[in-house]
Order: sequence, then structure tokens, then C-alpha cells
Amino acid sequence: MTAPLPPLPRPPDPGEARTSLTLAAVGEPELLRADAARNRALLLDAASRLLASCGAADLTMESVAAAAGVGKGTVFRRFKDRTGLLIALLDHREALLQAAFLSGPPPMGPDAPAAERLHAFGPALMRHERDHHELILASRTDPLRTYTVPAQRLRLSHVTLLLRQARAAGEPELLAHTLLGSIDTPLVHHLTCERGMTIDQLDQGWHDLLSRYGVAR
Repeated sequence: MTAPLPPLPRPPDPGEARTSLTLAAVGEPELLRADAARNRALLLDAASRLLASCGAADLTMESVAAAAGVGKGTVFRRFKDRTGLLIALLDHREALLQAAFLSGPPPMGPDAPAAERLHAFGPALMRHERDHHELILASRTDPLRTYTVPAQRLRLSHVTLLLRQARAAGEPELLAHTLLGSIDTPLVHHLTCERGMTIDQLDQGWHDLLSRYGVAR
């Protein structure tokens, strides 16, 4: 039986601007020996070069092994499968986004008011996922896993906490799911590429939703 997920953190003081959330990996956290870390970096460098040249659709364990000059078994031992490799490629990109909203400058960082941080967070997340949509979509082989990976739990915790601090009207966690669902990668890709909407229109949709929840800009 799968262990239950931990509850989302509640801030000790709803008016407090800072949070105690910490960086989370896209996949499962892992501690590596120095030699294993070097091998992982070598493989990810090779995978990144292939990703830039051929795209995520043509990225295979075999092609990464060849580009890194190692046996295919080495890649499988390190990442288990193609999805594990794709998730590892996302980790570095995700860490940059997390650093911006956990410890960066205003308007996303902890020195700004909660409402200001919420209004800045959606557009930043949309652009992050738009820039990496191919990699993100290719890594999503299990739709339910989207809600349980550490990085997504962190985003949900962050938005939930800010909604509480901003005294939004409604149940904060449900509102956070609605907000994040409105800018999920497949939807943003569909709206911009298939429906011809601009990213600025989607930004405005995020701001409108927050306003409906009583979080003014």
C-alpha cells in the first residue's frame, strides 16, 4: 500500500511573508557518491546536447549512452527508464524556478506581500513550462504522478500558503489546485498553439482568477 502523502504545511502566522518551504526535485530526492554524481552529470550533459539537437521525441537511452561513450546498461542503472531520464533533465530547470519563488527578489520572492507574489507566480510558471513544454509532456507517462512528485507538491504548498496569507475567499488547497490547473502545460500548449491565444491573455486569466478569490493586485 502506498504511504499517504504528508499534509500541506500551514503557515504559523497568516500575515507572515516568508515561508519555510525548501527546494524539491522533480523526481524522487537522491543522495549520490561523488563518482556516481560525476557519471550522472556526464549522462545528463550528453542528454541535454541530444535534446537540443533532436528534441525529446527522439531522445532514447541508447542515444544517450552513445553520446556519453558508455554502455546502455549504465544509463538504465542510473535512470531506470526513459521517463526517469527526462525527469532528471527537468530537475536543474525546476531548481532555478524554485529558487526564484522561495528565496529570490520581489515580486516572486519572500520579501513581497503574498498577493503580489501570487500574481507574479502564475505568469512565471507559465513561461517556465512553455519553454520546456516538450520535455515536460514527454515525461508525463502517468497522469496521476503529476500530483505526487515533490516539485508539484512544492508548487501546491507554495500557492496554498500564499492564498492563506492573502486571506483568499475559499478553501486554499482547492483554490490552489484550480489556479495551477489553469496554467498546466498541456492546456497552455493547446490554448497558445491550437487556439491562438497569447501568453499575455493567459496571464490576464490568472490575474482574473485571483481577483475572483479576493486577491487584488
